[in-house]
Amino acid sequence: MTPSTDEDPEGAVPAPSTGRRLYDGLANVGGLILAVMTAAVFVQVVLRYLGLTGIDGLEEVPRYLFIWLIMFGAAAAMWRNEHTALDYFVNRFGLRTRAIISIVSNGLGIGLFAYLIWLSVILIPNAAFQTSPGLGLTLDWVFAAIPVGAVMIMVPMLRNIYFALRRLWPKHS
Repeated sequence: MTPSTDEDPEGAVPAPSTGRRLYDGLANVGGLILAVMTAAVFVQVVLRYLGLTGIDGLEEVPRYLFIWLIMFGAAAAMWRNEHTALDYFVNRFGLRTRAIISIVSNGLGIGLFAYLIWLSVILIPNAAFQTSPGLGLTLDWVFAAIPVGAVMIMVPMLRNIYFALRRLWPKHS
């Protein structure tokens, strides 16, 4: 993992501060989601410990928020370049080869997330016909996390490709 900075992974070009604020906000929303999930589980455990019945639908809250937590957290980590990476072999190459590897790996990632978005076009409308038993929530809101998160993750990947291309073809002054 690399340190969280406002610069590209190689430290050459500063990133726009608007993007950093947006993705830091996503990380904060992820923290809020985690707090809500924890509170929901805590309340259910305490109620059951006291011999009371749990609140209907409350056990669904952490389950449905979990996917949103994953997507927000993954997007924030992608922007900060903090995803776990096995970069031992990549770091043994020169800067140009590392840039090419970055372009290829981020390009493949974008392809994967684009495919998830394409699959979601079919999944989400079908999920709108299903409701959760406890909350009565239509499940399209739950499944919408996949395309929304995929787009949020693809933006930093495009940014990584941009910075890698700049390392391949630096401007000469």
